[in-house]
Amino acid sequence: MAVNTITLAADLEGGASALELLTGIPYQWFLLPVAALVVILLVVGDSDRIEQLLQYIPILFLAYIGAAILAKPDWGEVLGSTVIPHFEWSSDYLAGALALLGTTLTSYAYVWQSIEEATDQPPLRHLRLVRANAGLGMAVAGLVFWFIVIATGTTLGSSQQRIETAQDAAMALAPVAGSFASVIFGVGLLGSALLALPVLAGTNAYMLAETFGWRRGIDRSPLQARRFYMSIGLSLTAALLITLVGVSPIQLLFWSSIAGGLATPVTLFLLLMVAQDPAVMGDNPVTGVLRVGGWMTLAVVSLAGVAYIVGQVANAF
Repeated sequence: MAVNTITLAADLEGGASALELLTGIPYQWFLLPVAALVVILLVVGDSDRIEQLLQYIPILFLAYIGAAILAKPDWGEVLGSTVIPHFEWSSDYLAGALALLGTTLTSYAYVWQSIEEATDQPPLRHLRLVRANAGLGMAVAGLVFWFIVIATGTTLGSSQQRIETAQDAAMALAPVAGSFASVIFGVGLLGSALLALPVLAGTNAYMLAETFGWRRGIDRSPLQARRFYMSIGLSLTAALLITLVGVSPIQLLFWSSIAGGLATPVTLFLLLMVAQDPAVMGDNPVTGVLRVGGWMTLAVVSLAGVAYIVGQVANAF
């Protein structure tokens, strides 16, 4: 939950920074309205409406695909590096690798997916369809992530430019996107924040409710699940307090990804233990390719975390 709350704060700042890029108004003015919007969405909406909304928000990620195409990378080099990645033992490389893994495999994503399936309770005869839907979602997310890496590598990477603010990132797109640089980056960043914020706040509330046996569920009214909805408000309040520390939005997003990368192996290990246990899963435990893939993913993320920690200790001495 601590990692979720830090990530929640980072996405609050990210969404507010996106609105600053789109309006010119300092992002600090948008922090409270964005948090209030998330509360209203989770209190007023039901799970079906929220799920439908979250399904449409990723359309905004087309901005990142457009940015990658406009950057005009060397596609031959891109494809070659995708198949045979470059490895480097340096603190920046290790931190960047762990942050990338932490932001794509962060634990709240699997918790929320589990909550959705438990709420929908699809019949077992639809299990293959559920798996196919989850697989398609991961494939689309991976493709968008690939284009984000291409866009940032072609612009920021080629110039070795260090990004401290959302404005810096938008300006780096200016050579390829011109006057639309801020709009393209702002739309993509806003879409990312709007997708993550309700999921993060809701996940924290579900985890607390599961731990203490409270009534829970977005489909319940606030009168039926007071402590569940209070948990949502407390999570967002804690995230707002973190934003007052003064860390820039980009830096907070980066360090929350590092924290996510370090915490992911623990959550993923527990998830795999549950998923392959017949006592929990009945006649449908995770087996075969999915099971092997899960353990391989756990090994990769764990090695990345260990390498990062070793690198930090080495640099300290």
